[in-house]
Amino acid sequence: MPTFQISEAADLLGVSADTVRRWVDSGRLAATRDASARRLLDGAELAAFMRAGADEDPGRRVSSARNRFRGLVTNVVRDQVMAAVEIQAGPHRVVSLMSREAADELGLEVGTVATAVVKSTAVVIETTGGRHA
Repeated sequence: MPTFQISEAADLLGVSADTVRRWVDSGRLAATRDASARRLLDGAELAAFMRAGADEDPGRRVSSARNRFRGLVTNVVRDQVMAAVEIQAGPHRVVSLMSREAADELGLEVGTVATAVVKSTAVVIETTGGRHA
């Protein structure tokens, strides 16, 4: 049975190790201790936790796309017609090509929080609101 240390689980979940520790301490995630007193999470239980967490994503209720990567915009390259937008979502780097008009309307700039939604071969970029000054 695969097990994961707190830091490994944090990487998989896209959160800090402190967050995983708090979830374990509060009983939200189960953990055992190894001979060295390190906390270990059962792989099957971690997978179930991750599946259940996906249901908390409000975007799943309004979209058929299930592959969502929330992260930080790390680069935007615009020309007259197109824009290339790069998002770092945890360990994942996602790049989307879109019209410049779409990037401008979404207010996509370096440092903006955005979600890359992957459906088939297309990546759709969403934000939580209008322009950010």
